[in-house]
Amino acid sequence: MSDYGSPQPARDLCGTMLVHRKLLNESMTYRARRTTIENRALQYEQGRRDSTRTDVATLPVVVHVVHNPNAPEQNICDEQIHSQITVINQDFRAANPDVGKVPEVWKALVADPRIEFQLATRDPNGEPTNGIVRVETDKRSFTWDDAVKASAAGGSDPWPSDQYLNMWVCQLGGGLLGYAQFPGGPPQTDGVVILHSAFGTMGTAAPPFDGGRTATHEIGHWLDLYHIWGDDDGACTSDDKVADTPNQAGDNTGVPTFPRITCDNGPNGDMFMNYMDYTDDVAMFMFTKGQAKRMNACLEGARASFLVAQGVRAPAAAVPAGAHPAHNGEVERLLHDSERLTTEILNDIRSALGLVTGRSAG
Repeated sequence: MSDYGSPQPARDLCGTMLVHRKLLNESMTYRARRTTIENRALQYEQGRRDSTRTDVATLPVVVHVVHNPNAPEQNICDEQIHSQITVINQDFRAANPDVGKVPEVWKALVADPRIEFQLATRDPNGEPTNGIVRVETDKRSFTWDDAVKASAAGGSDPWPSDQYLNMWVCQLGGGLLGYAQFPGGPPQTDGVVILHSAFGTMGTAAPPFDGGRTATHEIGHWLDLYHIWGDDDGACTSDDKVADTPNQAGDNTGVPTFPRITCDNGPNGDMFMNYMDYTDDVAMFMFTKGQAKRMNACLEGARASFLVAQGVRAPAAAVPAGAHPAHNGEVERLLHDSERLTTEILNDIRSALGLVTGRSAG
């Protein structure tokens, strides 16, 4: 590795909560949107609202490879990128070869979120693409400040984040493996960022993070999943807002031995094999049904544009010239939900502004 690289992190470090807390502190709009998103997720969690999605959602992906020419290893090959797409397609369909390692007590909780990913075949202008953008930078490394997401800061500008999952692959400093932005954040910084040596299963991918699970973890955040321990510094007072994941004291690293008991969660202990923990790639291999519900709440709410676009595009080729494609009931519902979500966000913002100015939001 060149001197522009940094040693592989000794542990899985995710910067998502740093981004989340920063946005909460700085943006009233983000706080209002997060309230709306959490209310919707709670409805799904409590069974007051059910997903009607029966098909597999296929999300278009663009991978921005931001590399320094003095560190040629950062310019990862297409094959490494394809290996990562393979992993996330397995993990988000419960089709990963290691899913059988889930302890017997939790096998019934293993979920198939019915989400797949495909490198984009059309760019925002409608031109053919392989879904990979390569950008040279003079930066030695990036951090969680989102500089990698802007060409003016030495990174690569995102494609429209309501149409594509933007993934940036680069050299990260500070021991970071990756980070994501929860739904509800600014569109110009929406997406996930992954250290190039923790991306995919070949090329520069290095153990113990060479199984492609950093991307699985960060996309989980992008779809509104929290860390499984609730980020409460071991207090056992917070959780991930998902009922079927046991409360646990903190993050697990390496390859723990089952059971590992914390927070009086015996006899089964921590669900450390969940993708939203911090274990090595070889030790994580499941999402739960509760987590799948939360992802559905996100896909049918804050990220409904992906389902709407998929639903509209599918019949388009069969529509005769001059005719107008008819929306099916599912697409109509998603369009209605998107409009309702916008109204809810505006109302929340008006209410928040009323609190700040001392006036009621009417």
